[in-house]
Amino acid sequence: MAAPQTSLTHWGAFTATVASGDIASVRPLAGDADPSSALGNLPGSVRHISRVTTPAVRRGWLKEGPGPSSRRGADDFVAVSWDELAEILGDELRRVVDAYGNEAIYGGSYGWSSAGRFHHAQSQIHRFLNCLGGFTFSRHSYSLGATGVIMPRVVGTHDDLFKRSTQWDVIVEHTDLMVCFGGVALKNTGVNHGGTTAHPARDALNRFRAKGGRLVSISPLRDDLDGECDWHAPVPGTDVAIMLALAYVLATESLADLDFLASHCTGYERFERYLLGTDDGVPKSPQWAAPICGLDAGELTALARRMASNRTIVTVSWSLQRTRHGEQAPWMGLTLAAMLGQIGLPGGGFGHGYGSMNEPGLAPVKCTLPRLPQGINPVRSFIPVAAISDMLLHPGEPFDYNGLRLTYPDIKLVYWAGGNPFHHHQNLPRLRRALGRPDTVVVHEPYWTAMAKHADIVVPSTTFAERDDLSGSRNDPLLMAMPKLTEPYAQARDDYDTFAMLAERLGFGDAFTEGRSSREWLAHLYENWSTTLDFDVPSFAEFWRAGRLRLPTDDGLTLLADFRADPHGHRLGTPSGLIEIFSADIDGFGYTDCAGHPRWYEPDEWLGGPRAGRFPLHLLANQPASRLHSQLDGGATSMQSKVAGREPIRMHPDDAGERGLDNGDVVRVFNDRGACLAGVVVDDRVRPSVVQLSTGAWFDPVDPSDPDSMCAHGNPNVLTEDVGTSSLAHGCTGAHVLVQVEKYTGVLPPVRAHQPPVLAPR
Repeated sequence: MAAPQTSLTHWGAFTATVASGDIASVRPLAGDADPSSALGNLPGSVRHISRVTTPAVRRGWLKEGPGPSSRRGADDFVAVSWDELAEILGDELRRVVDAYGNEAIYGGSYGWSSAGRFHHAQSQIHRFLNCLGGFTFSRHSYSLGATGVIMPRVVGTHDDLFKRSTQWDVIVEHTDLMVCFGGVALKNTGVNHGGTTAHPARDALNRFRAKGGRLVSISPLRDDLDGECDWHAPVPGTDVAIMLALAYVLATESLADLDFLASHCTGYERFERYLLGTDDGVPKSPQWAAPICGLDAGELTALARRMASNRTIVTVSWSLQRTRHGEQAPWMGLTLAAMLGQIGLPGGGFGHGYGSMNEPGLAPVKCTLPRLPQGINPVRSFIPVAAISDMLLHPGEPFDYNGLRLTYPDIKLVYWAGGNPFHHHQNLPRLRRALGRPDTVVVHEPYWTAMAKHADIVVPSTTFAERDDLSGSRNDPLLMAMPKLTEPYAQARDDYDTFAMLAERLGFGDAFTEGRSSREWLAHLYENWSTTLDFDVPSFAEFWRAGRLRLPTDDGLTLLADFRADPHGHRLGTPSGLIEIFSADIDGFGYTDCAGHPRWYEPDEWLGGPRAGRFPLHLLANQPASRLHSQLDGGATSMQSKVAGREPIRMHPDDAGERGLDNGDVVRVFNDRGACLAGVVVDDRVRPSVVQLSTGAWFDPVDPSDPDSMCAHGNPNVLTEDVGTSSLAHGCTGAHVLVQVEKYTGVLPPVRAHQPPVLAPR
């Protein structure tokens, strides 16, 4: 057994013991007050049965050549050598570029595969494809597709809402009341991109309560805010109606801060006409909102008065913008905070994402971090990230996005590294059909995920444990060395080495590698970074021996404090330089699904709509507590959360009883788009008529040859509609969907999600 070594994941730093070429045990980094349970997925992950052990090519593609195919996801694979892979893949890349141009390559990557700064799959694939001449790319993320577009237009920034948010210590000291739309789900604070070495949110909330602070959670799930709080359980998807009702009380009872609205905002008068019903005859009062949201009008009125009489911070979770018209919730939350007039005051104002990731509330570091240069992409073709199926199925068709009129490119080759869209993307039957259209699908993966099984060419990648790297995040004070814990399993190679091999074959090897090995790149990135700093750091060799480096942080931040103190000297990045409650630009786009100010749009999928007659349960597809997204779904912590080997679905006792269901039953969850199996957990912390089924169970169709086949494992994305948030952002809407649930009485199909496909020798 090797000596224990310390490393880093997105969900925490740890010390590992390694035996027989695999992680045998882990313990959290000393001083981490609330380590993530997802660390328990690491032991056994290097040699897991689902590892991709050899380069592989889908048999049908190898036999028939490139072209559309309905067999992706159902075919078996043929093992090939690395030399054969280099020839096959290099020739196919050259064929596509020569015949169709670089725009015909879609470079897909979601960037979560490793916390490392160098072996960052998204950076590696983008650098390689840029050296090749460019590629069609995606913008924004599934997590924040709507926020990433609306907030720059409303408050002039996106990133500052997270990396420079009001810090937990400031909230503990100064805030009286936290009103949390979507709660503050501590399960999500285990994770931060680039790694995290401390998890302070739970302790901060406990200190806040001990000081006398009050928490209000507005969520259909009681455990979206652990511990003591005032829980209001609304009809899912109605948060904007609730916010409007609170704003109505502020406006009509002279509780709104008109001076702040005049000096720091623009367009409030236009919004107020809508709020009061001046033009449409519908005042957005608590009495109007109550039948929509299922909350008492008197309680809403009392809450608005409490907010106005206390130092209040309004927070909106990321989950609220992953639905139709998702732009409205963060926009309206900011507007509500502006009406209170406390933006920029210590402990007051607005926050977006507390409880969504371990970043909001943490002090940002005062410097940049080392990163691999990706080069310049000369191809300007792009899509919103959640429009993959639309792009593949509708080449040449126009679409709206953020004031632009764009056209979907004709993609011939999908090149994917570092992500699993079968976790993120909506309506998997449609995605499977879309993936059948290109000539070739290439996937770099350590594991046989559903995306790998839908590829034509599969490249076996190393995990973070099998390579040297370094990492840190913009809100964590430690830059961490990530030494290799064990040798690569089977024929797995670093993505960098694979791309270097391909770049050499395609004639740009020197441009891609710049003559450096992986280890030489680490030293180069560190040393180059050190020259940009205004403080001294040790040499790379000294840093590597120490294993970590503490970076200075910007402590005591309050979001938009500088802007509040001097709105002219610290103008926002909006056209007016102010908070845009009304945006003339958005209004000028003329979108019917996103007006020039925040407003209520009735959702397509909600309990107040006509679909609820057929599908009477509102399913919340939230993030899992037992893993990061779909990563290491076969790990011990994730598997322990399963029910009868399937993803758990939580139901209120009334809904379970009405259907004759009990804990441990396997149910069919279905609507007119698809179906999956899940295991019942009866729980009164879920609002009646609401069920909760987390994302991340690896997609496992009972019949891989049928795009509409039921998922045996419990992936909710077989149920969701593949439609964007609006014409403005086209963000992901996969968090909300209406379903029906019934006990499954047939012979249970086996769960094969983590089993490799049939793999034959050449």
